[in-house]
Amino acid sequence: MTLDTPMAESPEISREAISAMRRSYGEAGITESSINPDPIAQFSLWLKEATANSMIIEANAMVLSTLGQDGPSARTVLLKDVDQNGFTFFTNYQSDKSRQIQANPKVSLLFPWYPMERQVIVIGSASKIDQAESEKYFATRPWSSQIGALASSQSEVIDSRQVLEQRFKELAEKYPQGSVVPKPENWGGYLVKPSSIEFWQGRYSRLHDRLRFNLSGSNWNLERLSP
Repeated sequence: MTLDTPMAESPEISREAISAMRRSYGEAGITESSINPDPIAQFSLWLKEATANSMIIEANAMVLSTLGQDGPSARTVLLKDVDQNGFTFFTNYQSDKSRQIQANPKVSLLFPWYPMERQVIVIGSASKIDQAESEKYFATRPWSSQIGALASSQSEVIDSRQVLEQRFKELAEKYPQGSVVPKPENWGGYLVKPSSIEFWQGRYSRLHDRLRFNLSGSNWNLERLSP
């Protein structure tokens, strides 16, 4: 007696399944009269609401897009401060993103708050912050993150994960928990000074709300974009 071998499910998703992916968005939107005329204040409100939403894992996660001599690139980084001067994140200054920013400081930030049917897109120019501010923030990081920053030559090719873990182990022994871990010279913050900030709210029938602030001198001008 022979048994038919069950046909294994394909690990690939079909084109039809992808094209059929859709969801209906809500009735609530944003209007020119309801949005805060200060886009930083409006962003801070949405960030606070996203932080309180249990379905959003890291509300301060943002997709940073850069354009260097080797082409465009995007990756997720964490927002660590926002004020009237702009949006701050920290990274290795010898990473791919930093090399691209050095070649072209124009960047975009995307905050994808999908469970709330919201996103914010920031266009601006990135520049390094003062080293003293980077030192101050580095000192607040968890010990393991401090050691990780020392251990990693971000974006560089390594032979194996074991190489990275061995480097971490050596540095952890050199700077045990409770000791002062020095900030790497090639690590610090960037400030993205925005020139435009767009607030996107999903709406029914794909008639999404898109309100964009553009900076003109010291004033923000508001415009509505077609979805």
